[in-house]
Amino acid sequence: MRLAPKHFTGGMRLVAILRNCLTALPRSQKQVVFTFLDAAVIPGALYLAVLLESSVKASTETLLGLWAVVVVVVLSGVLLGWKMGLTRTRLNDYEMRGIVWTSLYAVTLGVLAIVADRLMLTGLPASVYFIFTLLLMVMSVTWRVALRQLIIQIYRRGSDRIRVLIYGAGQTGQQLAAALRHGNDITPVAFLDDNPTLQSLDVSGLRVYAPANLQKLVEEKRIDRIVLAMPSISQPALARIAHRLRGIGIEVHALPSFAQLVGEGELRQKVTPVSIHDLLGRNRLEKELPGVSHAYSGRRILVTGAGGSIGSELCRQLIACKPACIVLVDHSELALYNINKELRDLEAAMPVVPVLGSVQDESLMQDVLERHHVDVVLHAAAYKHLPMVEQNALAGLANNVLGTKLMAEAARDAGVERFILVSTDKAVRPTNVMGASKRLAELVVQDLASRSMGTRYSMVRFGNVLGSSGSVIPLFEEQIARGGPVTLTDRRVTRYFMTISEAARLVLLAGSFARGGDVFVLDMGDPVPIEKLARQMIEGAGFTVKDDENPTGDIEIQITGLRPGEKMHEELLISSDMLTTPHQKILRAQETSLSEFEVATALKDLRRALDQRDEAAARAVIARWVERNLAVSLDATT
Repeated sequence: MRLAPKHFTGGMRLVAILRNCLTALPRSQKQVVFTFLDAAVIPGALYLAVLLESSVKASTETLLGLWAVVVVVVLSGVLLGWKMGLTRTRLNDYEMRGIVWTSLYAVTLGVLAIVADRLMLTGLPASVYFIFTLLLMVMSVTWRVALRQLIIQIYRRGSDRIRVLIYGAGQTGQQLAAALRHGNDITPVAFLDDNPTLQSLDVSGLRVYAPANLQKLVEEKRIDRIVLAMPSISQPALARIAHRLRGIGIEVHALPSFAQLVGEGELRQKVTPVSIHDLLGRNRLEKELPGVSHAYSGRRILVTGAGGSIGSELCRQLIACKPACIVLVDHSELALYNINKELRDLEAAMPVVPVLGSVQDESLMQDVLERHHVDVVLHAAAYKHLPMVEQNALAGLANNVLGTKLMAEAARDAGVERFILVSTDKAVRPTNVMGASKRLAELVVQDLASRSMGTRYSMVRFGNVLGSSGSVIPLFEEQIARGGPVTLTDRRVTRYFMTISEAARLVLLAGSFARGGDVFVLDMGDPVPIEKLARQMIEGAGFTVKDDENPTGDIEIQITGLRPGEKMHEELLISSDMLTTPHQKILRAQETSLSEFEVATALKDLRRALDQRDEAAARAVIARWVERNLAVSLDATT
């Protein structure tokens, strides 16, 4: 919104004073003013009528009788104006209906004037009262319309009004323009419309422009806001227009039709997106997971990546377990602030310690573990966004592999009882740096588990988490909200899914089952075709899919092709050997691991590559030590 000028001219000061006076004037006093103006118009109209009728001859008797008629008509006019509501009608609401009532008022007073004239025996011809009626009608309407326009100008010039551009010059747009004219804070400036037959015409007193002139129009007419008045078009089309308009930096609002507000659109507005949890059938599985309070009650727990999707949910569920203390570690100040505040709001008495720092800071992590006497470490810190890690391979490997190693060794040195690594299904036969970094992190933890006499190490591997940052679900929701298209890498792509709450519960459960070096996998059911998921989300939001079979649909699904390192189908197991656990939905994988010498060699080579900023060498390390069939796919990306 534009700022008011610092210095006012004399005229602007006067306008401001008048506006303040009008605002401060009570309604009762305004009605007195209206009554006085109506009363003053009556003798003026009758006097003009007498002057205009040339056949009238003035005499003393005639003038005395005329004054008597004036008194009678004025008193009758005051009572009639009040009874008909004319003096109680706001000037801002005085439209055609007010003009009709004013006409009826004038005709009634004209008839009363004739009756009074006959009683007073003034001898004036009936034509005088016919002219009087017409003049009274015109003058009563005129003073109201003129005063209304004057007051509108005073209000408009005395305040900084929002200048609105209306997109859509149809019936709804015209109704909106008419409604906005009654307000004191908003001014409709012009129309935009895609219809070429309306462009360059004046509709409801406003010029209609083509959308191609939008940028120029916004600058020249100082537009503050755009209102979309096109309720007849589909919601996705409306969303696309709004998205395009916001690109020019103007606030955009959408207006439903008046029929939609009261009934016709009721059914449409009741259509709400179907829960994605219900679509994937994950709620039932989450409810089958037992409680884990016994394993964490009274313990001192450290969570890395505490501000992330999984880390924050782990913290929420741990609060219910009533631990002795929760230490939050995250390198994002905002994420750490948010989860720290949330936990303190949930349980004010619970000791919560926020630590701002990276898991790659060895001295900091050792100090935190020893100072707070940590019993359990939940290591959820990781760079996990596949394309981002693919483009920043060195940073991803340093954080996911070396950060895990430093954290795991610090836990061992501090005498931590349990260390739980949060892993991913992308670590199984990976074709990308992110997955390979997580698999190498698993191998590092497995190696430490084979040599640890005190700390129990375990890993929990699961698929995609619904709603986590960087996942496909929020992306689809955003694309649907702006009207599409929904982008899909390949029609054949499938993924495993689970809820954030379910994933956090699994991690906590697995930690309580750990014996040392375990890789836990959740029975996640069948993988979900992503195209099917996209269709379900579009239809669940109340729209239809636009394709060859339905060319008039709302939202299109576009195929973009697999991204570098992306797999068509994810896997949860490297080998088929599985062992059961105390819970039927959680299995223990039996997988081969590297020897202590091999892990040491891999880490030494990886450190050298990172120190030299040699991405090709770093990729060669993971291609060598992570499952052998990875070499071709990773080498191809170098």
